[in-house]
Amino acid sequence: MSTTRLSRALRLTSALALASVPLAASASGGGGMGGGMGGGMPSIQAPAYDPVEEYRNGVAALQAGKFKDAERDFDHVLDVAPRNADALFMMGLAKTGKGDLKGAARAYEKSLKIDPQQIRAARELAVTDAKLGQADKAQAQLTTLKARAAICADACADAPDLKAAIGAVEAALSPADAASVKPASLIFGDPAHGDRSYVQAVRLINEGRYQEALTALREASAVFGPHPDVLTYMGYAHRKLHEYDQAEFYYRQALAVAPNHVGATEYYGELKVVRGDMAGAKHMLSRLEDICTFGCVEVEDLRRWIENPPPHAS
Repeated sequence: MSTTRLSRALRLTSALALASVPLAASASGGGGMGGGMGGGMPSIQAPAYDPVEEYRNGVAALQAGKFKDAERDFDHVLDVAPRNADALFMMGLAKTGKGDLKGAARAYEKSLKIDPQQIRAARELAVTDAKLGQADKAQAQLTTLKARAAICADACADAPDLKAAIGAVEAALSPADAASVKPASLIFGDPAHGDRSYVQAVRLINEGRYQEALTALREASAVFGPHPDVLTYMGYAHRKLHEYDQAEFYYRQALAVAPNHVGATEYYGELKVVRGDMAGAKHMLSRLEDICTFGCVEVEDLRRWIENPPPHAS
């Protein structure tokens, strides 16, 4: 993926467009880059719900203390994207607000299993386990958080979040301090914060700083939920890091949310070339040709990959 192509994608979806553009517009083109979770092709059926809108509604309901409404909204998101770590985390917050601590713990566990790097999910799971009287489980999460903090020291971007998470879990495990522990802040629900993270991520990708880009993309994803452009960039960054299983996971999520997303379709096809799945790449090319009824550069790019695979494609 060239810098020119990345810059073009940024122009299409920058600023608060991620928060305001209807999903159908994003699904038909827009940003996106180019891993194996197995299984067949993603569904080409249109989702029953717009998960980006439902996610936004759910965050608003959480912030308003309308936990039943939030639970419904995130359930709609999960109907379309059942393995979206952010939606599962938010579902945990909704269930926590309703007082369903066991349900919240299950949601946090699922979220953390999908994305083990989530500090907030580890924090909330440990705090919830402590409230449920499962101190051993809470202590295990605390040990993991402390180990990450020791590696990070004070030098990494996660240091403040790790410190805050450790403090919250320690308080939850202390009978004297447990009542003072509040749920995680919803500051990441601010669209402006998400937009800054998204724009920063694209800049980092342009500079080849893919691991840092993933950190910024996670922040954007926490705000916007399973947005196909964000998911496709996550797939691209993982692909450039040669983490092909993770790349495919995010491409498939993007296509589940937006079956006609041009960027995700092209770069999923390129990934299949990288992995030697030429039949799969040709299938994605056929999908692109159907989507781009008047032709588009993505069709020609994927065709070139198939006809002349790069010797060390990444």
